[in-house]
Amino acid sequence: MSKALYRKYRSKTLDEVIGQKHITDILSRAIAQGKISHAYLLTGPRGVGKTSVARIMAHEINGLVYDEETTNLDIIEIDAASNNGVEDVRDLREKVQIAPVSAKKKVYIIDEVHMLSKAAFNALLKTLEEPPEHIVFILATTNVEKLPPTIISRTQRFNFRPITIDDATKHLAYIATQENIKITDDALRLIAERSDGSFRDSISLLDQLSSLVDIESDKTITPKLIEDILGLTSNNVVDQLIEAVESHNLAKVVEILSSTYNDGISSNVLVNQLTNAISNRIADKPQLLPLLDDLIDVTKSPQPQLKLLSVLGTAASPKSPPKSVALSSTIYEVSASIAELEKQAVQDRPVELTTKRKNILDVSDRAAGITSIKDILGPKSEVAPGLFDWSKLLEYTRQNFIALFSVLSKCSYELDGNNLTLYTGSKFYKNKLDDTKYTPLLAKCLQEIGVYGLNIHTLPTTIPPTDSQAAAITAIMGGGVEVSLEPV
Repeated sequence: MSKALYRKYRSKTLDEVIGQKHITDILSRAIAQGKISHAYLLTGPRGVGKTSVARIMAHEINGLVYDEETTNLDIIEIDAASNNGVEDVRDLREKVQIAPVSAKKKVYIIDEVHMLSKAAFNALLKTLEEPPEHIVFILATTNVEKLPPTIISRTQRFNFRPITIDDATKHLAYIATQENIKITDDALRLIAERSDGSFRDSISLLDQLSSLVDIESDKTITPKLIEDILGLTSNNVVDQLIEAVESHNLAKVVEILSSTYNDGISSNVLVNQLTNAISNRIADKPQLLPLLDDLIDVTKSPQPQLKLLSVLGTAASPKSPPKSVALSSTIYEVSASIAELEKQAVQDRPVELTTKRKNILDVSDRAAGITSIKDILGPKSEVAPGLFDWSKLLEYTRQNFIALFSVLSKCSYELDGNNLTLYTGSKFYKNKLDDTKYTPLLAKCLQEIGVYGLNIHTLPTTIPPTDSQAAAITAIMGGGVEVSLEPV
């Protein structure tokens, strides 16, 4: 049986470890000088060499040559994912008292140490604090934030970095040469880019692709072959999509998205390619930052395909002119009275206006803070009737999702174009709506009542008063709720 490439080309000495020189240099000098700590903590993303370095260290501390095929009774590896109970650690505490069989030090490598239970950590703490002289612990984890500070403080910590694309490409090229794998330079770099800084993932993907070359000896691995296998779209298509957004070519965006979906490209994969491409050019195109921010939320949506269309479509739509009207601009005089307009706005009925040009509003209107027609009609004047019905949403959630209804019924809302702002009135209810349980459920409820493509924002405050004087009073008083009083 052939050995997997990532095992075949695993580093055998600290000098062979790639991309972690800031760690291996320190460890090599310490071991050479005999300055061995009782406990080390290796942290960082997956596939960057933590376990390999731990095994190499265990052998070099004991003056042994590292060979993956041989075992040593004084080097013990423990998988914390399957040995995470307090009894497992108590058993370890008893065994550490036994002297090494043949080596200078007995080394315990505990992989994915963050998987230990709280009781197991407590049991391990005393041993880490005062271990026997012949014991060395090497802990490794991808989730250091899950470790108790008391454990971290009793170790020497080394943070591993993701492997750079250049380092990964160079190493993959070396392996391809050694294994006689036919692959282009662009394909090697694409493999490195798709591995998210993980050496193991990049080598495993090369191993997978090499089987195709073995089957068809005249075949060369190209970027197109990798894209087909991984379900990727080409970099050219990604560039065209970004260019269509920047040029506000909505029709082109829709055309490209339709083509990628027909080709079987997953929305989440396409989003990943877009975010990588935008991130790489953000220094030259900072105007893409809002788009990058919106793309991050696509994968959280229950319908990522529609969400991606909404995000890219919104970004590609021609920018509308400013909605407010400055005093220096031409203003329109409204023939209806303020009272009539307010009454009609509250009832959500379209207002029929006859206007004539003039340069300023009445002095009384300006004194009341009215500087444009929008100030008179309120924020809902921009919403087309029938597209969104708050009462319909509440009724639907009341009948189908009572827990969500109990939160929404405490909220006020404001709709501005595609942006729905929910004023929860408190941080408690905001946290509820922002929870991963409620966010997709709210999106689903909106879709069930026929509303799509809304960008939902939550604020832990009450809705600001529409009246400017009331708003000023609210600001002075530090908060408040606007109510309307009907005559009895």
